[in-house]
Amino acid sequence: MEQQKPNNFSSARDAFGPQLSNDSYPTIPGTPLPSLVQEPEFPSVDLTEHPPKTPLEKDEELDPESLFFRDGKRKIDMILVYEEEELGVMTEAEARRRDHRKAFQENMIKEGLELELEHKDISFDGKTWFLKIHLPWKTKTRYAEVIGLKLPIKRFITISVKAWDDEKRQKKETVLWTKLQELWKKFFQYNTDLIEEDPTFYNATEGADREEQFIVKDRVTEFSSSQRSMIVMQILLRVRYDDTDKVGIRRLLNDNTYLACFPLHEGNFDKEDSSGRILDRRLLYLQWARPSKWMKKQPLGLIRKYFGDKIGLYFCWLGFYTKMLYAPAIVGFFCFMYGLVTIDSPDNIPMKEICDQNGPGNITLCPLCDKACKYQKLIDSCKFARLTYLFDNPATVFFAIFMSLWATVFLEMWRRKQKIIQWEWDLQGTEHDEEPRPEFETSVKTFRTNPVTREKEPYLSTKTKALRYFITGSAIACMLLVVLCAVLGTIIYRLSLVSVIYGGGGYLLKKHAKIVTSVSAALINLIIIMCLTRFYHKLAIYLTNLENPRTHTEYEDSYTFKIFLFEFLNFYSSLIYIAFFKGRFFDYPGDIVVRKSEFLRVKGDVCDPAGCLSELCIQLAIIMIGKQIFNNFVELFNPFMYNWWRGRAHRSNTKDLTRKHTRWEQDYHMQDPGRLALFDEYLEMILQYGFVTLFVAAFPLAPLCALLNNIAEIRLDAYKMVTQARRPLAERAEDIGAWEGILRAITYAAVVSNAFVIAYTSDFIPRMVYKYKYSKSFDLNGYIDASLSEFNTSDYAEGMGGDNEGMPPPQKCQYRGYRNGPDEEKPYDLSPQYWHVFAARLAFVVIFEHIVFALVGVMQYVIPDVPSELKTQIQRESLLAKEAKYEHGLKKQDNEYDEILHAIRENNNASRNGSKDVKGLKGSWARRLSRISDGLDAHVEVTSRNKKNSVSSTVWEVT
Repeated sequence: MEQQKPNNFSSARDAFGPQLSNDSYPTIPGTPLPSLVQEPEFPSVDLTEHPPKTPLEKDEELDPESLFFRDGKRKIDMILVYEEEELGVMTEAEARRRDHRKAFQENMIKEGLELELEHKDISFDGKTWFLKIHLPWKTKTRYAEVIGLKLPIKRFITISVKAWDDEKRQKKETVLWTKLQELWKKFFQYNTDLIEEDPTFYNATEGADREEQFIVKDRVTEFSSSQRSMIVMQILLRVRYDDTDKVGIRRLLNDNTYLACFPLHEGNFDKEDSSGRILDRRLLYLQWARPSKWMKKQPLGLIRKYFGDKIGLYFCWLGFYTKMLYAPAIVGFFCFMYGLVTIDSPDNIPMKEICDQNGPGNITLCPLCDKACKYQKLIDSCKFARLTYLFDNPATVFFAIFMSLWATVFLEMWRRKQKIIQWEWDLQGTEHDEEPRPEFETSVKTFRTNPVTREKEPYLSTKTKALRYFITGSAIACMLLVVLCAVLGTIIYRLSLVSVIYGGGGYLLKKHAKIVTSVSAALINLIIIMCLTRFYHKLAIYLTNLENPRTHTEYEDSYTFKIFLFEFLNFYSSLIYIAFFKGRFFDYPGDIVVRKSEFLRVKGDVCDPAGCLSELCIQLAIIMIGKQIFNNFVELFNPFMYNWWRGRAHRSNTKDLTRKHTRWEQDYHMQDPGRLALFDEYLEMILQYGFVTLFVAAFPLAPLCALLNNIAEIRLDAYKMVTQARRPLAERAEDIGAWEGILRAITYAAVVSNAFVIAYTSDFIPRMVYKYKYSKSFDLNGYIDASLSEFNTSDYAEGMGGDNEGMPPPQKCQYRGYRNGPDEEKPYDLSPQYWHVFAARLAFVVIFEHIVFALVGVMQYVIPDVPSELKTQIQRESLLAKEAKYEHGLKKQDNEYDEILHAIRENNNASRNGSKDVKGLKGSWARRLSRISDGLDAHVEVTSRNKKNSVSSTVWEVT
């Protein structure tokens, strides 16, 4: 544990750290060595008594599992890596990089960081330097205040508002139901003997009226390792490396001045450390990252502690989404089983007619292409009819309405969950105080005065922004056209393949031509999607850098919008075409316009007589399941193969194979997760959410497939982060960012999409119109014949028509559509039945949307964003904070603020050294005035104002 020296400030200006001298440090020959490290804050340790050791002597005493400096007391918070080879003549680029490293490391010391350098001679390859960085207490507290970082919460202490003596209500006697709940919870709970259960708002107020309970946050006295690394990274992002205004570690990483920057993993994941302790990384592997723990609850507190707020919030959202998928997965499965059980029931008249060889099944269908295709019988569509009924049955409408409501409930419940997490994890307001990106500050040359801070800051003019947005928008539009061209190419491929199969394929291919065409087209579309995705991700990063957003949040939001817009069309365009456009432009078999060009051949792409829903189902299943399998394969084997190849290369360069690699060397061999480590994970889940909601009426098993995938996805992501990748840099986040808005847009679009799928893609509306308008017996007998129109083969122009193997063609053939017959007054024109069906479809869409959106509005009103009990808690904290400031006369006047800060610092320093005889402000008021803690915690002493109903003034004091 760090020892801390008391440091009394002589003036309030020293409250946020020592004032650095403008005098430059002595000239340093070459790259700084350990002797340049800032003097440590441990009075008992004097490093200057020992002479510099030789590399060999250091190597003999170095513990490969150590996470500390060589003194064994200062913990390593960050590692910087670079290479230097003695090749005789130094190039100009290498000399420039060495000068930048020298200046950068000198400025790190000026900023208050402590450094220790591992000589390259004792590294694994004899040319790699490892610079260890430690964040001392004085620097840590100063920067924590600047960025508004709060100490981690140890526990929640509950105080009853009514019972002033802090007595809680007695629990009711244990009954059978309580025992069952405890067994159920124990089955899904991780081992609380190894990992302490996370303190939660609802657990702290369990068993009583939550609005009558007041929660106090008891905090630990030290920042977590992820928080320390985050503070170090914030410093590195703003340290200069030359005499100009160029700053930031990212620039140095881009030009290979440094090869890597990462915090250390805590020990090995597959074994305990040498002392037998189980470190956090090992705990996460045992209780979270192993596939055998798939049914266990996630230890979100430990995840957040180890990886930071942003990654913890992602796994919280993913776990919540997976949990919410249980209901639609079960309902969708039963809808599918209903279709499977009733497929041969007497009520399934349309399918029976199609499969009746002696009835409508003997109807001759018009050929799908000219010359090569043959005249077919309706019975050939029997398999498609049976497949269609599995998803297009009476339960489909109910399931579509259910999914629309479920999506709304999911969003509203997540917003409530997110508000609770924000309060529990102290995430409120983290993005309001976000600093500009270093890349933005250094690349923008125009400035303006901030109307709030009255300070000059970098600024991009509206004209410059508009020009950059025009360039990036044009590039995005071009890529979207590429996606549409790919979809058009897939359609033309489907039409050409039909002609090839019927023209020269074998008997087996001809028999299953429709299925082969649909499956192969879907697979080709999936391959094109994956290829375009890889290219566009790189293009999106380039375009976002060109826009140069001000903050990192704005950067991520801009990048998110570009990627999702592209991926939306990339993955959903073929589904949208099949669901809403395929066969809509077809007129009749003898139409001459269709034959004029390859582009107009798209008009001839028609659905099977059994409907387009079966093809939509095949396309959706292949893209969704194929994408999930491919992504899981890449996520699992890509880091594994990368680490294997990189480790193999490093082993070949290792000088001494008998020497154990140090912790920083082991982490250096692993894959870098990158700055946008979570982006691909979020994108994969959001696209999956679209598959689950937008076209779920065509594939009720989509939620079940998503649930099974997500159960594996949680453990796969956990395994990858804990075992296969370097420890990612911790980041702060208030919510899931732009993804929440995208989720809401998808949810609203899903209502409209499912309404149109039922009305236009399925045969639900045409069947209802026939049943109640045209059927004399008010059933579906004769529906198939009524849904087909006649065509006289003698109306084919020269070169048209099918191949009848030398036999004369049939006099008439039928095709899917509502058109007049050849003998009517307006041959092949739209029939009255078409307009009846058209009107019914529009009416259904309007009624469906209004009903669902009305229910959605009611549910949004009933389910508030912030739980009432949490709102009461936040209001109490705000009120008591104001009362405390009022009682102590803390007025925000310039002439008083210096004294306040001085008193805060003296109180904090004394309290850290255990002094009890300290007068002045309490430590709680120090945090209340700073940005470390705006909410009440267990160190807060709150004195309430006198109330008429109280006998005496009441003090809530928790120590």
